[in-house]
Amino acid sequence: MKIIRVTKESERAGAYYVRIQAMMHKYQIPLDAEVDSHDGANCNYILALDDIYPVATCRWFGLDSESAEIGRVVVLPEYRGQHLGQAVVAEAERWMREEAFKKAVISSRAGVEEFYKKLGYRFDKNGKPHHDTFQCVYMEKDL
Repeated sequence: MKIIRVTKESERAGAYYVRIQAMMHKYQIPLDAEVDSHDGANCNYILALDDIYPVATCRWFGLDSESAEIGRVVVLPEYRGQHLGQAVVAEAERWMREEAFKKAVISSRAGVEEFYKKLGYRFDKNGKPHHDTFQCVYMEKDL
């Protein structure tokens, strides 16, 4: 398994593929809700590859000079349980630290908060979670 920072359009297509296969089909999310205004050239993507096949992803983007948001953490169902979600989040956090961000925030889908707690995230009652596709909770972590 290889974890990469997306640098090419073809790799970004792989990230979208994972999201469409794992989330849109299961939860009936419209394409324009899954691929939102944060996606594109100004967003950073991490992709896990099994040989040449994209199997897990996440994205991140800066919010302000101190904090950045990680989102769309997705692993194909047949690859779950292999710590790939943890691996793509860890690589996003490394990249964020290299870019001098001090805090990572996540609008986590309600029901999967335990995954992020294990990675060191904590609830922030003052945060404003997104509600575009799921009921979410706002979590953060110092980098």
